[in-house]
Amino acid sequence: MFDPIYETPGKSTYGRVNRRGFLAASGAVVGAALLARSGRASALPTQTIADGASVPILIIGSGYGGAVAALRLALAGQQVAVVEKGMSWSTPGSDGKVFCNMLSPDGRSFWLRTMTDQPINHFLGVPYNKSISRYTGVLDSEQFSGIRIYQGRGVGGGSLVNGGMAVTPKQQYFGSILPSVDAASMYSTYYPRANANLKVNNVDQTWFESADCYQFARTGRRTAQASGFTTTFVPNVYDFNYMKQEQANTAPRSALNAEVIYGNNYGKNSLDKTYLAAAVATGKVTITPQHVVTTVKPSGSGYSVVMNQIDTNGSTVATKTVTAQKVFFAAGSVGTSKLLVTQRATGALPNLPASVGTGWGNNGNVMVARQNQAWDPTGSLQSCIPVMGIDNWADTGGPAFAEISPFPAGLETFASLYLAITKNPNRATFSYNSTSGGVDLNWQQAWNQPSIDAAKRIFDPINAKQWTIYRTDLFGEYKTWGDDFAYHPLGGCVLNVSTDNYGRLPGYPGLYVIDGSLIPGCTTVNPFVTITALAERNIENIVANDFH
Repeated sequence: MFDPIYETPGKSTYGRVNRRGFLAASGAVVGAALLARSGRASALPTQTIADGASVPILIIGSGYGGAVAALRLALAGQQVAVVEKGMSWSTPGSDGKVFCNMLSPDGRSFWLRTMTDQPINHFLGVPYNKSISRYTGVLDSEQFSGIRIYQGRGVGGGSLVNGGMAVTPKQQYFGSILPSVDAASMYSTYYPRANANLKVNNVDQTWFESADCYQFARTGRRTAQASGFTTTFVPNVYDFNYMKQEQANTAPRSALNAEVIYGNNYGKNSLDKTYLAAAVATGKVTITPQHVVTTVKPSGSGYSVVMNQIDTNGSTVATKTVTAQKVFFAAGSVGTSKLLVTQRATGALPNLPASVGTGWGNNGNVMVARQNQAWDPTGSLQSCIPVMGIDNWADTGGPAFAEISPFPAGLETFASLYLAITKNPNRATFSYNSTSGGVDLNWQQAWNQPSIDAAKRIFDPINAKQWTIYRTDLFGEYKTWGDDFAYHPLGGCVLNVSTDNYGRLPGYPGLYVIDGSLIPGCTTVNPFVTITALAERNIENIVANDFH
């Protein structure tokens, strides 16, 4: 059940919310869930913030942290304005769909590019990227030295483009993720809260065993278990009841139509259908898309925020200045880090800690594929929603958790694809480049070697046992490892280092960080449930102590 109000015995932590507001917030999520099962949910209403506006609270970004903050602040009675760099994905294209799929990408796929930049960029040795029209598409591939970082662009942030794997890390590992945070409260209160509100569900395992669309996962499980490794089912925010209808051809296909990294037209409970829908339903939250914040600096008793309104070509059509009493940075690990590093270097927020920009990691991401034997097909129909992983995190010689990933090529490839999450100790730093006016990241591709080594501890033995080989034609020419990109950026404004233990920026009352930049580089599994749970923890403390 959706539970928008939480109270500590003897004390209300969110203040009083009237019955009408409670029902509106609850109804938004229930309604969105029903629509997700029957088809596409109705679009969130958006507004355009005015130049010169004065708002009590401004949230920069509408991903997991920003969405949590918007809902909890609204339920505490606060008026909230959210600004988002990307579009509101609500208008169908000429094909009648909001999003395109991976087999036929167009301008909707990538953020301001004329060529796709897919994780799998070759197939059978031939380059696989395709020409597209320049547009503010839903997936950004941002290039830095030694790495490109995938990020969601739109109302809902990364929830629009990820595989939906909603994994809560094992509690025994939590101390290595966020050492300053009490693990007991995270696992008793904030992880359950996050999972409930994200609408996490599990695949029907009986259905899974015979579903054509998960043959690839069963093959990955069999070869892993036969080689001595443990596999586990993982939850997801995709509605598995809807997926059953897709498999039966009684509902429009999305996960079964090569849709995921460029958005899902159906079935997926992204943030615009959960937290953001509930936030807007309170009547206290407005969302303004296609606005890019460039400057935040003190002004009177609050902050002056400069932002550019952009069109679908990425061109600035207006520059606005908004005054806010409190500002929450929720632009994601990369976006928040870049913005804060720039404010410190240019003198807008000169007293930010020198540690801002440090502690960035890629969650140990590395991809790899194996070529199975002819008796181990993976299926021509593959669900784009992963439901299984290989858990080798207990291997002290190289901990790793590897998603058994889909490879929805539309034909039988006999290829098993994996995204490994590893315990990579390397951390990078964002720094302001005064020459270009941009921000650099000093990650080196060689720093992925610990991730490759950890992944090899799984896949070398599987290959040896199964008499199989690595695919070398998917990530470049004769390239085995997808080690030059990251799906899971984390860090850059680390909790209890660059902020206090709840995300407050020291020296600047009313400035907060509430996204993945708080987490130093690794969560041991897919990170968005941890980002959401941490945001729930932090905003509860902020509402209780900073709003009177």
